[in-house]
Amino acid sequence: MLATSSCAGWGGSVGGGGPDSINVLMVNNPQMVDLQRLTADNFTRETGITVNFTVLPENDVRDKISQEFSSQAGQYDVATLSNFEIPIYARSGWIAPMDEFIAADPGFDQEDILAPMVTSLSGDDGQVYGQPFYGESSFLMYRRDVLEQAGLAMPANPTWQEVADIAARVDGVQPGMAGICLRGQPGWGQVFAPLTTVVNTFGGTWFTEDWQAQVDSPEFTEAVQFYVDLVREHGETGAPQAGFTECLNNLIQGNVAMWYDATSAAGSLEAADSPVRGMIGYAPAPVVETDSAGWLYAWSWGIQAASERKDAAWQFVSWASGKEYEQLVGEQVGWSSVPAGKRASTYENPQYLAEAGAFAEQTRAAIESADPRNPGVQARPAIGIQFVGIPEFPDLGTQVSQQISSAIAGQVSVADALDRGQQLADDVAERYRSRESGS
Repeated sequence: MLATSSCAGWGGSVGGGGPDSINVLMVNNPQMVDLQRLTADNFTRETGITVNFTVLPENDVRDKISQEFSSQAGQYDVATLSNFEIPIYARSGWIAPMDEFIAADPGFDQEDILAPMVTSLSGDDGQVYGQPFYGESSFLMYRRDVLEQAGLAMPANPTWQEVADIAARVDGVQPGMAGICLRGQPGWGQVFAPLTTVVNTFGGTWFTEDWQAQVDSPEFTEAVQFYVDLVREHGETGAPQAGFTECLNNLIQGNVAMWYDATSAAGSLEAADSPVRGMIGYAPAPVVETDSAGWLYAWSWGIQAASERKDAAWQFVSWASGKEYEQLVGEQVGWSSVPAGKRASTYENPQYLAEAGAFAEQTRAAIESADPRNPGVQARPAIGIQFVGIPEFPDLGTQVSQQISSAIAGQVSVADALDRGQQLADDVAERYRSRESGS
């Protein structure tokens, strides 16, 4: 049971609430919408705390959260932030540390949160600033029957070269089926989500520890050339505009034999109405020089530093990221809708495993092998696996991704694309070198 204490003396809010209400700014992902629907009859009934939700699409909510938290207006107590924003916002003093709340709430069971999630949601000072709602890594999804038809077996821990060889051999094994789907759509969170993990394992990095841009380095170039060649030679139709959704549909519809992407995709592949349910195998993210290569992402909860209702805000965060909430979703919505990917106990729950057994262990292994502070072969200047944890990265990554997408389309060479990317990255790096030198 949740504590039912309330804190007096707090003022009005966006939702017109008083001391027993909080305001939550939230992305409109399906699992968040489930949360909104379940809150009044469960959280509010137990605690007496009313939750006023503002729910917006991802791009809109990111903009609004950035404006709200940077101004410290205090209108919203809690917001959905990813593990990209949490360390940046913590560094800026925009969100509140949670360590004292965690210590006073043993029922939350912080030790149950998967360790890479804790690392990625902590600040430079080592304190926890966010709690995950659901998380993901990445792995390779493949049609077991198609590989068997071609007389092939997926290695237990495939390398990228082995994956490329398999893609070449299964390309066209079934009419209209390409060997692999890889994102080519521009965007720092589209093509560069998988591509940066490829760069990492090929030995490349966006920046060295002392802020030297490396976008045109031999390792970065080799990784991008490999990715572009693979998707051009054996990838999906329309690759330059293919993102997560397009690749998901391609695998479900039998248009591709393999796909490297988010572990969260497995729920759709194994859904009751999926034509490929029970036909998909799941292998770790392919590697070259590193032991593992999967990314790490989590939609999470942050509490605004300016909030005057932090106790009530924590009660909501504790509930929304807690074990009991996962059980509630499983029982009332369905176990395939549980916001998984954050707690060890989820992967020991027989009810969840009955629904997600085809991919649960592979997902947990992918998340637990992710190292957000050491994802490559060299030290990094900022936390992050598929991104660089600095405010400039979304713009930098998106601009360079446009060049990469053009290379996939055959409009520019990889060398030319990365020459332009190096100029952009060096502009960013120069600012950090100047700050660190005090000039």
